[in-house]
Amino acid sequence: MIVRRSVTAILVIALAACQSGYQTTQSRQRTSTKPAKPVVQTAPKSQEAGIATVQAGDTVFGIAFRAGLNYRDVAAWNGIDEPYTIQVGQKLRLSPPATATASKPAKSAPALPNQKTVLSKTIPVGEPVPVKPAVPVLSNIAWQWPAKGEIIGRFIVGDKTNQGINIAGSNGQDITAAADGTVVYSGAGLIGYGELLIIKHSNEWISAYAHNSKRLVAEGVKVKAGQHIAEMGQTGSVRTMLHFEIRRNGKPVDPLLYLPTR
Repeated sequence: MIVRRSVTAILVIALAACQSGYQTTQSRQRTSTKPAKPVVQTAPKSQEAGIATVQAGDTVFGIAFRAGLNYRDVAAWNGIDEPYTIQVGQKLRLSPPATATASKPAKSAPALPNQKTVLSKTIPVGEPVPVKPAVPVLSNIAWQWPAKGEIIGRFIVGDKTNQGINIAGSNGQDITAAADGTVVYSGAGLIGYGELLIIKHSNEWISAYAHNSKRLVAEGVKVKAGQHIAEMGQTGSVRTMLHFEIRRNGKPVDPLLYLPTR
C-alpha cells in the first residue's frame, strides 16, 4: 500500500513538471513571436494629386463638392461647357492651369525686428492680433430649415469633419429643400455622405443633404423651398440624422448664419 502511494506521488510530480515545462515553452514561443507589420494603405491610383478621375455616377458638381471647389471653376479649368457632361475615366484638373505670364506679387517693405505685419498693418510684437468676427455674406436666398430636430453637430471653420450642421431625427422623417433650386447631384458616390442630394440655388450658392435613407428627386429636377426631397436615415453615419451644408462658391459656410432663428 505504501509502495503504491509512493508511485502515485512520483507520477503526479512528474506530470506537474511536464505541464510546467510545456507552459514555459509555450510562453517563450509567444514572447519570441514578432509582431505583424502594420498594413500601409495607399490611395487609389485614380486619386492623383490635383487630378480627379471620373468614376461611374460622378458629376462635375459632385467632384467639385468633394474637393471644396466651385463647380464653375472646375468646369472652366477643364474646358467643359454646360450641361457639364463628363465621361468615365476622364481626368479633371482640380486647380487652374499654370500660365507663362503669371504676374509676380508686389514686394512689401520688410518689417522691423520688433514688429510684425498683419493684414498690411504693422503692430508691435506682444500685442494681440485683431481677429475679424465672421460676417455672413448676403445670399438673397430665403433659406428654410430642411428638417425638424435637435442640432447635435455644429459648423467649425476649417474642420473637414464639421462643414455643416447635424440634425437628429427618426428614420424616414421628411427632409425638405432649404430653398428653390435645381438638383445637381443625387447619388451615393461621395465617401462619408451616404445617400446625398445637392441642390443648386444660384451660380454662387448650393445646399447639401446627406445620410438619407431614400432620395426622392433625381438630377435635373427643379424643386421648391419646403418640397419633400428625401427621407432621413443613417447611410454613411453612425446614427440617424441629416447632415446639412450650405456652400458659397464651393466653400462651406455656417448654415446657422443663414437659417431663420427657431
